[in-house]
Amino acid sequence: MSRIVILIPADGSRAQLAKWLEADGHVVLTAESISAATEQFGSLGNADVIIGDESFGARLAAQAQGTPVLILSRQATVAEAVKAMKTGASHYQAYPETADQLLIPVHGALAETGADRSGDFSLGGDSPPMRALLEHIGKVAPTESTVLISGESGTGKELVARALHARSQRRLAALISVNCAAIPTHLIEAELFGHDQQEDHRGLLEAAEGGTLFLDEIGELPLDVQGRLLQVLAGSTANVRLIAATQRDLAGLIESQQFRQDLYYRLKVVSLDIPPLRDRGEDILQLAEDILTRTSRRLGKPKPGFSSEAKDSLVSYHWPGNVRELENAIERAVILGEDAITTSLLAIETAAPVIDNLAAQTPDQTMEDYFVSFVTAHQDQLTETELAERLGISRKSLWERRQRLNIPRKKTRKRGPRRDVS
Repeated sequence: MSRIVILIPADGSRAQLAKWLEADGHVVLTAESISAATEQFGSLGNADVIIGDESFGARLAAQAQGTPVLILSRQATVAEAVKAMKTGASHYQAYPETADQLLIPVHGALAETGADRSGDFSLGGDSPPMRALLEHIGKVAPTESTVLISGESGTGKELVARALHARSQRRLAALISVNCAAIPTHLIEAELFGHDQQEDHRGLLEAAEGGTLFLDEIGELPLDVQGRLLQVLAGSTANVRLIAATQRDLAGLIESQQFRQDLYYRLKVVSLDIPPLRDRGEDILQLAEDILTRTSRRLGKPKPGFSSEAKDSLVSYHWPGNVRELENAIERAVILGEDAITTSLLAIETAAPVIDNLAAQTPDQTMEDYFVSFVTAHQDQLTETELAERLGISRKSLWERRQRLNIPRKKTRKRGPRRDVS
């Protein structure tokens, strides 16, 4: 079990953080001050991860002795994140509102130091595509090469980036993750490169100095920011390894002049494609078991088993939302179920035939072709919720695919009598 120290003034949040970590199988020590922690624990360097309030600042990183430090803030900003990274923190974020918001960076920090006893459960598997991916990660990670990760939404692109960093020579330095789609267009250049006229705001690129910068959804970068990033890469002015990821077709974006071809080839020194969950065969069952164990422990509930019917459904279902959808389905089943998880508890039985039956009518279509044709044919008659239900995906997945495939929602439909499009 991993040993985690929480250094936060006594309040309800400290108890909640400890509860989430203990449910995930970690040994947790809480303290109000650095001196109290060292008195109980001997040395902060004996911990596997330290979680501290921003009020401790540089003092915490200075006494961590190389142990990863996660700084939590009540009012998280990019400028404060840069300052935290400069003092030696490995991660900075707002106080988490859910267990996953805490556990994901904790598992990432443990993986970077080799202290994670649980492993990356969603990156495992014996299927040929996963064996090939893991083999490539092992070969690429120790190099300084730029990597472009591609894959559908929910396949685990950030986990691959963390695995690359954890196995690299930069693993003791920071891994800075940036979701390019989550930052407003007019702010993203300043967030990445800083304000030239503000000395205290140098941007996330500088915060990643000596470490790794992970740019998720790289296809969402504006063209002018792409140009500046290319200059940085071409000029080698920063001691940073760049890893990028996308679920969009960058080659198609190049044709429509939305992405720079020269940047594309600069990023694609090594390309890693993550297989969708539907192509992982029997891996799905082992992955589902791992997620079930972790989820049951986190929720403090006895671990149920999967019925034989549920196992068949897990393997046969298309999983348009990939691992993220599988995690959500299992969490819902654990909350609502008791002794056994059935297909109805997973809530995937009614969604699967919609895709299978309609796709069967056009066997020469790819799934993306089918998605485009179905959405464009029915978006004037169905709401976004109805479209998502028909496709067997979430509204968020529908929105993400609209962005990737350039299918904008024309206008909001006034609700009227429903038409049968089945």
